[in-house]
Amino acid sequence: MNSHTFLRPAAVLLATGAVALLAAPPAVATGGGAAGSEGKAGAVVLRAALDVGLLNKTVHVPLKTTLNEVTAPATAEKTALTVTLDGVEGNNPVSVLRADVATSKATADKTRAEAEANLAKASVHVPGLPLLSLIEVEKVTSKAVCEAGKKPVASANALGKVTALGKKVTLSTGGPTKVEVPGVGQVDLQLSGTETTSTTAAAAALRLKVAVNPLNLNVAKVDGEIVLAEAHCESPSTPPANPDIKPQAGTGTASGSGSAASGAAAGNPGTTGANLAETGGGSLTPYVAGGALTLLAIGGGALLITRRGRAS
Repeated sequence: MNSHTFLRPAAVLLATGAVALLAAPPAVATGGGAAGSEGKAGAVVLRAALDVGLLNKTVHVPLKTTLNEVTAPATAEKTALTVTLDGVEGNNPVSVLRADVATSKATADKTRAEAEANLAKASVHVPGLPLLSLIEVEKVTSKAVCEAGKKPVASANALGKVTALGKKVTLSTGGPTKVEVPGVGQVDLQLSGTETTSTTAAAAALRLKVAVNPLNLNVAKVDGEIVLAEAHCESPSTPPANPDIKPQAGTGTASGSGSAASGAAAGNPGTTGANLAETGGGSLTPYVAGGALTLLAIGGGALLITRRGRAS
């Protein structure tokens, strides 16, 4: 009786284990994260924000203008050489900037963002000073580069001769350079400003703070700021690393060994070998099913031994 008691639970466990192996769903590999976002970049040859006071009207006219301003993602570039303002000098247009070279370019994608601005042989004017240049430069450049996973870089340069209000200027990186002309006004020039963070970079070749009092051509005073050759960028975000998991390839065969087909029928009576491949059955499926049937056979043998023991 002890042998009978031992064999019966063992047979039940073996049979149950075989069915569980057949009925268990296949493992499915999951992974992947959100893709990294694109970087951003922008550049401009000239940016002016001026406040113009008019003599015959007690009003101030805010004037804002840009030349060759571009932004990215994608690729953008411009090469216009002049920019004008209207309505402040007796309705005559004011040529704010004239240059032999004035280019800006910006590119950005999921690995890198870059912007640059270049200006050469350029003169800048403000309302009220038609014959006297606010500033003249031989060449100014700026560049900003932001690459995914690397520290952003910014650079700016003013090369060659610079004059402000008709005076030759020696620029210094230690602080702004002031140029003052009696009866005309004052200009503060800041050379080569750059700034970087862990994800951004910005550069401006020249930054001018303007305060002029021309007292003619219907203009009382001009205040504001002008920036030459400005570039900035923002790094692309780096996507999270994906686990190196490869899903199992399905067998895709409907005709297999008889034991595999029988095992499939025991686990899911309406499932064929082809359907096993579609639901994730791998190349090990026939062996698992065969092993399960072997367990069933052992269980059946154990049950048969038990019954014979009782008959005897």
